[in-house]
Parts: sequence; structure tokens; C-alpha cells
Amino acid sequence: MIKAVLFDLDGTLLNRDESVKMFVDKQYERLHKWLSHVPKDKYIARFIELDNQGYVWKDTVYQQLVDEFNITGITWEDLLQDYISEFKNSCIPFPNLINMLEKLRNSYLTLGMITNGKGQFQMDNMRALGIENYFETILISEWEGTKKPDPKIFNKALDKLNVSSTEAIFIGDHPEKDVIAARNAGIKGIWKIDNRGSDIEADYKVDDLEEIPLIIRELNNNSLSDLASKVLK
Repeated sequence: MIKAVLFDLDGTLLNRDESVKMFVDKQYERLHKWLSHVPKDKYIARFIELDNQGYVWKDTVYQQLVDEFNITGITWEDLLQDYISEFKNSCIPFPNLINMLEKLRNSYLTLGMITNGKGQFQMDNMRALGIENYFETILISEWEGTKKPDPKIFNKALDKLNVSSTEAIFIGDHPEKDVIAARNAGIKGIWKIDNRGSDIEADYKVDDLEEIPLIIRELNNNSLSDLASKVLK
């Protein structure tokens, strides 16, 4: 029986690609005085390229932008602080996020979050999405001292939720750091399909968050049927 549902954040619940586009557009307008010599579309495109889907922290990104575009009058540290302070105001959820979480909670499932990233930054983004209070435990790599795909962070989440690996399922968008890592920890993995290809091993694949409660209901119904069959034998 599945008793706990664990989630990644970026690219799974938070539509990070669209959020980044919105943020960079707003940043350009907000700091237009210092960025106006760079065409907006060029600034946005280069940020997204250097960001590499969030796997490059923004100190490196902004140092590169300042150097490439000869930005003066504002430092890369100022740009980074603007990112840290303002990104939460551009957070865009994937469709059906709240509805999906409500359905899971109403099914008496315990919810947890395991996300890589900076602690306060990720908490701010969860609060911006209005989802923080749905989770019994939230593990963020900076605060935990370990990150996905290390099985330690998955095992810690299981311990906090007081469930075994066979009683949990994990949903994430990254094939290796989320799905394969969860499966290596003995947890079923659901892949929230993105643009990284479709040939990875996953227990389930979903395009829409609304599919997740249906999958878990099916798994638990099958578990109950199996138990009933054993009892009747």
C-alpha cells in the first residue's frame, strides 16, 4: 500500500521554465536603467542558456552576463540579490497542482518534498505557490547537507514520514536525479515528463499532475485485491 507521496519541486510542481522567462522579463524592465543597452530578447535568451535549467547557480550566471554584455552601474551581486528577492513573485505552477494535492490529502496520504537547491529560496517559492502546508516534511539539499541523487536524502524523508520504501512513491522531472535515484532507494518512481527524452525506466510516466491520484488509487486498489485473494486462499 502506498501511504506517502514524495515530490520534487522544480519542473514537477513549479513550472520553472515559464517562471524563469517571466522573472527575467520582469528583471529586465525593473533594472532597465542598467540593462537597456542589451536587447531584451538577447538578455532573456542568454540568461536561460547559462542557467541550464537551474543547474547553474546564479552567481556564475550573472558574472557571465555582466562580462559578456559589459553591464556597468550595477554589479553581478546586485543582480543576484534581485533574483533571490524577486523570483518568488514569478512562480508559475503546473496545471491542477492544488487540486492534485487536495485529492491526495483527502485520500489520507502523507505528503513530503525532496528538492535540491538553496533552502530559503526554495521555501519562498513553495510559499508563493501556496503549497507549503500540504507537506508533512520538506527536505531541501542546502539545509540537509546532501542532495539528490544521494539515497540518504530519500531515506531521511522515509524516516521522517515513518514509512518504508515500499509504502512510498516519488514524483520528479529529472530522469537520473529524481526517478532513477528514487528507484535506487527502493521507492517507486513517477516521471513528470519533460523534454529530456522518453526512454528512461520509470514505474509510471505522467504529463499532467491530475494523473497522479489515479495512479496511486489503482496501486492501492490492486494491493487490497492481492491481500483479499491471499486471505481467501
